[in-house]
Amino acid sequence: MGPFEIVGDDGRVHLPTTPKVCQTLALLLTRPNEIVAADSVIQELWGDDPPRSAHATVQTYIHQARRMFRDRRLTDDERRPLATHAPGYLIRVADEEVDSTVFQRLVDRSRTELDQGRPQSAADSARTALALWRGPVLSNVPVGRALTARVVHLEEVRIRALELALEADRRLGRERGSIPELRSLVHDFPLNEWFHGRLIRALHRAGRRAEALEAYQCLYRILDTELGLEPSPEIQRLQSEVLDPPPGIGPSLLGSDDLLAPYDGHRDRVGAPLRA
Repeated sequence: MGPFEIVGDDGRVHLPTTPKVCQTLALLLTRPNEIVAADSVIQELWGDDPPRSAHATVQTYIHQARRMFRDRRLTDDERRPLATHAPGYLIRVADEEVDSTVFQRLVDRSRTELDQGRPQSAADSARTALALWRGPVLSNVPVGRALTARVVHLEEVRIRALELALEADRRLGRERGSIPELRSLVHDFPLNEWFHGRLIRALHRAGRRAEALEAYQCLYRILDTELGLEPSPEIQRLQSEVLDPPPGIGPSLLGSDDLLAPYDGHRDRVGAPLRA
């Protein structure tokens, strides 16, 4: 997960020299084993202003991709992954050959394992998925509308994986150990209140009350400056808990499964959950 690469059995990276051939292959690999219409490829490559020769040019790009697979011996003679199927093209690959498919399945598995009360397995699956992440997705190829949507989707799934891993760690009693990671996450995702809430809670549970209040004030300033908003009611209740812990304090208000369990998608502060 990161820059677009085609990796051979020998571990070497193989890429076409033409950026639009890379873009075409990347688009086909977002829908492996499915027919992608030629018009969809044209829309991805040129948007609403394609050249008159667009269909012929796409055929040339497909030919160049096939030649790369053949010349660099990325497939055997019997296996030809890139096929023409009306009304477009199809790339045949096994699920385990596409990192984004493996990534999505691991995150889905982690969600299921957490729902089944298996936090260690959930943590392992989520961390395995996150280990596949090597940087910004498709950062080395041009992206049109379809690929931009795919990049956004995968970034949302990454946030889900982070939430799942952190929730699994909490259930395993490893909340204090998550503080360094949470500090990094609130820096990388400053508008994500879920991460801020987890940091505030973890600091409070670790007996670092002043730092927990400082983390709340940091979130307050960010939301006020960037959006003109206050923290959500859940976060404000957590601040009240830090300021005045109830006698015989139990699980945090924001530690309940309904408030700090991983979202199905990353919740934008302005609106409803965004579905990944």
